[in-house]
Amino acid sequence: MNREIGDGQSGQERSGIAAGAAPASVPEHPLSPAAEAVANSLSSRSISRVIVSGSVRVAEAILVAITGYLVLFVMVEPEHRLPWAYSIATIGAGLLYVLLAQSGGTYRIAALRRLGPSIGPTVMSWLVVFAVLAMSAFLTRTGEDFSRGWFLVWFLVGLVAIVAFRAVVSTRIRAWSRAGLLERRAVIVGGGAPAEKLILALEAEPDQDIRICGIFDDRKNDRSPPVVAGYPKLGTIAELVTFARRARIDLLIVTIPITAERRVIELLQQLWVLPVDIRLSMQSASLRFRPHTYSFVGSVPFLDIADKPITDWAYVAKWLLDRILGGLLLLFALPIMALIALAIKLDSRGPILFKQNRYGFNNEVIEVYKFRSMYTDQSDQKAIRQVTRDDPRVTRLGRFVRRTSLDELPQLFNVVFRGNLSLVGPRPHAVEGRMASSQLFEQVVDGYFARHRVKPGITGWAQVNGLRGETDTEEKIQRRVEYDFYYIENWSVLFDLYILLLTPIALVKGANAY
Repeated sequence: MNREIGDGQSGQERSGIAAGAAPASVPEHPLSPAAEAVANSLSSRSISRVIVSGSVRVAEAILVAITGYLVLFVMVEPEHRLPWAYSIATIGAGLLYVLLAQSGGTYRIAALRRLGPSIGPTVMSWLVVFAVLAMSAFLTRTGEDFSRGWFLVWFLVGLVAIVAFRAVVSTRIRAWSRAGLLERRAVIVGGGAPAEKLILALEAEPDQDIRICGIFDDRKNDRSPPVVAGYPKLGTIAELVTFARRARIDLLIVTIPITAERRVIELLQQLWVLPVDIRLSMQSASLRFRPHTYSFVGSVPFLDIADKPITDWAYVAKWLLDRILGGLLLLFALPIMALIALAIKLDSRGPILFKQNRYGFNNEVIEVYKFRSMYTDQSDQKAIRQVTRDDPRVTRLGRFVRRTSLDELPQLFNVVFRGNLSLVGPRPHAVEGRMASSQLFEQVVDGYFARHRVKPGITGWAQVNGLRGETDTEEKIQRRVEYDFYYIENWSVLFDLYILLLTPIALVKGANAY
């Protein structure tokens, strides 16, 4: 079976094309007026089609079971109810229905968008469910344990409920489609004839969710026309990084031939810092691989180069972990935070909290909270000068809360209420964070901004491995970023929980934290 484009496996693990030279840091570049206009028109977030179709599956399984229980409590007397028998029937029917509806293709967005064509497979799936229930009751000789009236009424009520639910879903999906929320925003990297052939092939696919937002190419107009298949060239590759962040692009499609290996690698070194899927178009390629090597949009083949980290259900799992576990940790920490706040007030003049601008997800600037640990008139808002051992700017209490990382506790508010931090992730650095040598971090580490492909965290893989505190050498910041990259490529909920369990041990050691 052909894989749909965008499955979760790492593109670097699959192809190895991006391996080799380290990716380069790419600064922000001003956009052309045309690119600015497109980016501003694409400011709202999109909705994952995977989550939409998955949520409909879960909702329909629950709906089938609920209708069965409702009819049971209305029609069957309590003394004639066998909880285990009816529970097996209702829950089993819900699961079986979803499997049958899935095999009928009714959970594809195209099927969910149009109610009429999906009614036939939906009704057929429901009929098969009840045929299986009836056959199971006959073969197991348990037919007498069930009410025939309940069986027939549940069939009718369940069918009406499913069709009504599908009508509501269809209305919502059409509204989301009109608003552009169910599309994947794509940019073509490289213009000319290959880009035109790809665009025409994508537009010929009847049920594809890709919206091409423009073309970016370094070549001049004599080699790369300003308009290809109706889509304008919006800028250069360097400008693409800024555009992709501003417009929340989901997918970069490289149309440069795979035979131009050096040029492809140079592009990947620039684009790898973005939290996007990167695909190499094979539409015009003469070199062909086995079908399972590709991912597809309809019949259009691509090679997967890199995947956006933590998407779809993985994103939902991480979001729930942050909100639920973060909320519990915040409740537990509130008394401790109250005592620290009081101690700060008694120890030195000034505010209790210290607010600092740091890099967040996708290189966005976020405001992060900490307990104030320095004298107010000596606070370094931009972190231009690193805190060192016995730093005179740090208060008496500040030395303790910094060494134990208790000054980070207010960041739980960032996690639970503002949502711009995660419990676990690469630590957010100050926007103008520098080495002891006054060099900016991004000037020292190639690909530094690639650590912003995921949401930053209160604790991280680097921190539990002892990489905390002052970064007075290039090796220290490089090692931290390497650990951040490892975390991004190997993320899982269990990995997050493992890091959280190791965090108290790392804090007790208190190494390198001043």
